[in-house]
Amino acid sequence: MSLIQCQGLSKLYGSKKALNDVSFSLEAGAPIALVGPNGAGKTTLFSLLCGYLSPSSGTITLLGEAPNSPKLLGKIAALPQDAVLDPNLTIVSQLIFFARLQGMNVEQAKQEALRVLALVDLIDVAEQKPPSLSHGMSKRVSIAQALIGSPELVLLDEPTAGLDPANAKKVRELVKALSPTTTFMISSHNLDELEKLCDQVLYLDKGQLSQAVSMHASTDSDYLTLTMQNCDSDALQAEVAKLAGVVNISSKQSNVFIIQLDTNTEKAHNSDIEMRLFALFNQHQWQYKMLLKGRTLEETLFS
Repeated sequence: MSLIQCQGLSKLYGSKKALNDVSFSLEAGAPIALVGPNGAGKTTLFSLLCGYLSPSSGTITLLGEAPNSPKLLGKIAALPQDAVLDPNLTIVSQLIFFARLQGMNVEQAKQEALRVLALVDLIDVAEQKPPSLSHGMSKRVSIAQALIGSPELVLLDEPTAGLDPANAKKVRELVKALSPTTTFMISSHNLDELEKLCDQVLYLDKGQLSQAVSMHASTDSDYLTLTMQNCDSDALQAEVAKLAGVVNISSKQSNVFIIQLDTNTEKAHNSDIEMRLFALFNQHQWQYKMLLKGRTLEETLFS
């Protein structure tokens, strides 16, 4: 049974089609990225998955059930981008309230509230009210709310938007830590962040599913992403292209190069490609900054 299955999904607002015949099937596992430009339909898709909206046509099933099925209570959770906390209630009392909505008794709800606060490293603010918290801390409390009941699927809409690097890192670490038991679907414009977290990537554009890719899927060719500190770009591309096993080298931004390797004919040589590159850099006194296996998410989607 698929975790999420959408078939022919469309949503109209009047005459405007926010989603147009979107179909995909996703399995539980590594975090899933949902990306696309503003107005692509990401928030509409999240709202449909959460059951906040009904589709104009098509079907959605989550764990084999419709989004608003009572059987999904406690199994699916979501954090909207504009989620706010009640300024008049303490943090722990709000979390207890949401735990109670899932059917927990008072004592169970209190223990669950403290458990999720510990997950986001905010147990010490349990008795405080939201106005006393920083933006980053408030965001983490909202994420704690989404984790009540240990749901199987959590939808996060821009979970690190506006966060400082320290708080954004805490959110990423939390997602990684919980991924073995909870599948996260994350909507974000931050491709670098998604690249660190996600394997499966859905790309929406103008209401249509433009691409669905796996960052770690095996392909006929392997890639290296090379970032140089300084070099002669034209000369570097010409020299790297001569190396055995290199199919192509391209550059779409200054000092960043994508090297495509032929795995069919050059498996034996590709194991020492890094040493040959380093020798080339030393020969021409070019300073490299970083060499990574694979392509960036940006290159995977837009190359």
